[in-house]
Amino acid sequence: MDRSSLAWRKSRHSGAHGHCVEVAVTSERGLLVRDSKDPDGPVLALTPAQWRAFIAGLRGGAYGGTP
Repeated sequence: MDRSSLAWRKSRHSGAHGHCVEVAVTSERGLLVRDSKDPDGPVLALTPAQWRAFIAGLRGGAYGGTP
């Protein structure tokens, strides 16, 4: 897949220090997640259900952060 043609976006809550993740929606209705500092690096591919579960976990503090 040619990742350069995807519309990558960052959260509006991302800081100015470049410590961000970017998300792109694929034509297969999946989501790709990458490190904004390494756009040619590895990409995590998620289904919409996996993405929703991940976001719910973030909001619930499951990954060590605060909700």
